Amino acid sequence: MIGYYVHHQGRGHCSRAAAIAAHLQTDVVALTSAGLTDPAFSEVITLDRDDADPAPTDVDAGGLLHWAPRGDAGLRNRMAQLADFVATRQPAAMVVDVSVEVTLFLRLLGVPVVVMAMPGVRDDLPHQLAYRAADAIIAPWPGDLYRPDWLEEHLHKTVFTGGISRFDGRPHVSHPTFASDILVLTGAGGDRGALHPAIGLAEALPDLKVVGLGPAFGTWADDPWPFLCSARLAVIGAGQGSVADAAAAGRPAVVMPEDRPFAEQRATADNLARAELALVASTWPDADRWRAIVESVDDSAPMWSRWQTAGAAERAARVVAEVAR
Repeated sequence: MIGYYVHHQGRGHCSRAAAIAAHLQTDVVALTSAGLTDPAFSEVITLDRDDADPAPTDVDAGGLLHWAPRGDAGLRNRMAQLADFVATRQPAAMVVDVSVEVTLFLRLLGVPVVVMAMPGVRDDLPHQLAYRAADAIIAPWPGDLYRPDWLEEHLHKTVFTGGISRFDGRPHVSHPTFASDILVLTGAGGDRGALHPAIGLAEALPDLKVVGLGPAFGTWADDPWPFLCSARLAVIGAGQGSVADAAAAGRPAVVMPEDRPFAEQRATADNLARAELALVASTWPDADRWRAIVESVDDSAPMWSRWQTAGAAERAARVVAEVAR
């Protein structure tokens, strides 16, 4: 049996975990604070949250860690749940996506650990501690397009899988019911209080069909695949899941990187721009610019094959299975 720790921020970690677990030929137990249900997991253990204290103190333990608030009952219970799981269930390996603290804690319990790397600037001490402690590292992007300096020390145990999409291998479904000129997809991990700039875009472009999916629009599609496949142009953030999904669909995309810790989305967006896989915009275009972008889109798909989504989840699963053996 394999344990899989899934971070609760947004939906991307959950989708990626399910895609990988589906290719593992053994029971996979998810441990998370997120609301996660997926048949890829034999069981989901709900962990206590460790971020309920409105005034946490000494969260980084003097710079050694990222999040370990002193005296936090949620953190204490969370770690106790992880220790109990290891002691009673004895997993052959654990996947951590992502947490420095969970990685180090599991390794201290003697469990082989596979760590999911993240883009951005990860040369700080906590990240490097986690990468050194890991038995293997999965970098879910193409290594020929992005090989950051901070990962060089760990290349001997790193596998670049390509972008991991939950839609890999799924037939394309294009239908007028789901068609749009501009499809704006927002994730669940951003600032819920901020008004998305796409609000009002449909009114500004009455001759174009603009569809918005995501919490920013008060809508959510559990299966956005037909919308993606049917869109003339997709507008996405630079999260790894969003990019991998657009790549799997093969659609032209405008990528709007959002502020994230360690410049995660900026790093991904920069790589996409250098590879000429998507148009990257740091500020929201006005209506005339949107019209020009849409008019410039032709029927030829970008070279999304360079993001290597085909078979990426299966390649990641092979890494986990090898560590578990």
